[in-house]
Amino acid sequence: MKARVLIVEDDPLMAERYAFDLAAHTVDCVHSGQTAIAALEKLTPDAVVLDVHLPDMNGLDILRRIRSAQMPVGVVVVTSQASVRLAVEALQAGATDFLVKPFTPERLQVTIANVVEKQRLSRQVEELTETLREERTNTFYGFIGASAAMRGVYRIIEAAAPSKATVFITGESGTGKELCAEAIHRAGPRAGKPFVAVNCAAIPKDLMESELFGHLKGAFTGATATRDGAASRADGGTLFLDEIGEMDINLQGKLLRFLQTGMVQKVGADSAQKVDIRVVCATNRDLLREVEEGRFREDLYYRLHVIPIHLPPLRERDGDALEIAESLLAKLAVEEGKGFRRLERRAAAAIASYDWPGNVRQLENVLRSAVVLNDGPELTQEMLPPVLSTGSRIPQPLSSVEVSAETAPRPATDPAPGNPRDQVATLILGSAADLKPLWLIEKEAIEHAIELCGGNIPKAAALLEISPSTIYRKKITWSEKGLE
Repeated sequence: MKARVLIVEDDPLMAERYAFDLAAHTVDCVHSGQTAIAALEKLTPDAVVLDVHLPDMNGLDILRRIRSAQMPVGVVVVTSQASVRLAVEALQAGATDFLVKPFTPERLQVTIANVVEKQRLSRQVEELTETLREERTNTFYGFIGASAAMRGVYRIIEAAAPSKATVFITGESGTGKELCAEAIHRAGPRAGKPFVAVNCAAIPKDLMESELFGHLKGAFTGATATRDGAASRADGGTLFLDEIGEMDINLQGKLLRFLQTGMVQKVGADSAQKVDIRVVCATNRDLLREVEEGRFREDLYYRLHVIPIHLPPLRERDGDALEIAESLLAKLAVEEGKGFRRLERRAAAAIASYDWPGNVRQLENVLRSAVVLNDGPELTQEMLPPVLSTGSRIPQPLSSVEVSAETAPRPATDPAPGNPRDQVATLILGSAADLKPLWLIEKEAIEHAIELCGGNIPKAAALLEISPSTIYRKKITWSEKGLE
């Protein structure tokens, strides 16, 4: 397999000999450490033949720079000193192989062939892993997002769904606790049965027992007919008790008895009936503190707290806010009969950078307001509340004056912000008017990021939130295909 090899050797005659021995490959020669570093930034070779003793630096320092930058390059260290200590130091620094002068042309050729093949296999593994990651769906039973925090939640839901054990969901307001309960229901064997949700904070405490367990006609003033409660309606399925921390402590004992026996007794009835339900509850309160302060029964807490699931706030779900916003925009545009098809690049950047203290619910409300008050193919930054530009945590509603005066889309020729990260985001989230192949968009984004960072690939990778080795690997792929 023909590969690109960089020879770093201070002796020009020796470098010429190596190049002759490796004539089957594309070979570049440099004779100092600084020229080697400059060449590595431009060439992204498959293999480096690296002499330890260079006129301006130690070759192992170059090796360490290669490894710290995560360059996917095989490095063969060459030295005239047959020192075990030096060989160990080179291998610990990340050398792929180690050669002691003098060595035969065949030995060099076989060593480079092995290094190149190892690099080829490593790239194949990385490409396959990345392909599988890209093809993996970013939706999960109504949830949107593939951040590490949410993947952990998905795994717990999948593990808990087949069980009948009570699930205890916690999280800030607006993080999707009811959606989580529905996901548990839909992912398990009760998916075809009823899912009944009860908001314990929305029902007066005098009516809560009837809401849960039902009542007979005439059981209390206003009970004009016999009615099944939520527990009976959920028979065979799932009962979701939202805001469980708001339940009156006098009713908590009856709920505990129901959970222990599975028997439902309607208000006013003398007998009880058996039901088969899975209970899921949720709260944004610290129920252990509620227990300590006497507002929540300790025995009920431990009866409910069997499988805990904590939903992370949106600010901890890296990259999910923008993906959720794009999905919500499409849904809201249909609901409101508007023409929005995409987020303008500055609007997308503002949404991605805001910390969303009200979580997904706040994001949906902000987008709904913008969709209702405006129209057009793109939702622009001017259509969003000023809070998304200022970074303040308290959003201010848009007035009709602000909407009419500020909603004109900015021309496509507007310059991007001065910050390199903003410029990279601007390129990636640009207009879709002129569609290009995805690989070309990716290539342009990476090359532009490198240019903005003065050729510093690790810095560009950090701005793009990818590994430096990914950039190096893609550059090698483009070179192999003649796309550079």
